[in-house]
Amino acid sequence: MTENTDGRSQNCVRDFSRERRIVKTDEFSSVFRLRPVYRTAHFVLYTRRNTLPHARLGVVAAKRLAPRAVARNTVKRVTRELFRLTPLPPIDCIVRLSKPVNTKAGPATTARLKQQLRSELTQLFSSQRLSPGA
Repeated sequence: MTENTDGRSQNCVRDFSRERRIVKTDEFSSVFRLRPVYRTAHFVLYTRRNTLPHARLGVVAAKRLAPRAVARNTVKRVTRELFRLTPLPPIDCIVRLSKPVNTKAGPATTARLKQQLRSELTQLFSSQRLSPGA
């Protein structure tokens, strides 16, 4: 592990700065071309090794699967938080919402929904977790 200028180790950086995001269309496309690595009830995880010293994340939450902006933002917020807290190898991860999480008729988000999303996303990231000896 190398030290950053602020004293934190490189592998334990807990921020979500722009360099830790997948933002360009061609970067998304290059990861989407590969087969999904892991699936849960609501999510699909795509990964690809990168040449950077850290993992990067992209999140896709389509409006047709989460009709309310509050629900889409909740999905993205929970995903980013768990990504930040999970030690991952240098890979590009795209988490895509694949099944509807709620409807316009019910409440936009609930504690139960957040807990379910958190549980599924933990499973996704755990499947790619950096081993303790690495």
